[in-house]
Amino acid sequence: MEHAAAGLEKIVLGSLRRMPPPEVPLLAWPLVCGSAVAERTRALDFAGAVLRVEVPDVGWKREMQSLAPRYLATLNRYAGQKVERIEFVIRQH
Repeated sequence: MEHAAAGLEKIVLGSLRRMPPPEVPLLAWPLVCGSAVAERTRALDFAGAVLRVEVPDVGWKREMQSLAPRYLATLNRYAGQKVERIEFVIRQH
């Protein structure tokens, strides 16, 4: 099973690296955070090495900030460029 996962990751990395560089962190976000989190969050933009991600409320923002180091490590593996920080912003209703 690990061999299949490594092969799948290689395919995903190859696909992402063919995208325009500023779009890669946005496209990688749902892969990095997983489907449950991706359903409640949305990558807004990537500029100045900062990925801005919309979250539903303060509780989500706090939780995402605690997970940010893990997400950053994975984003940087996928993105092929340096993502220095993830900024979580609360969705405006």
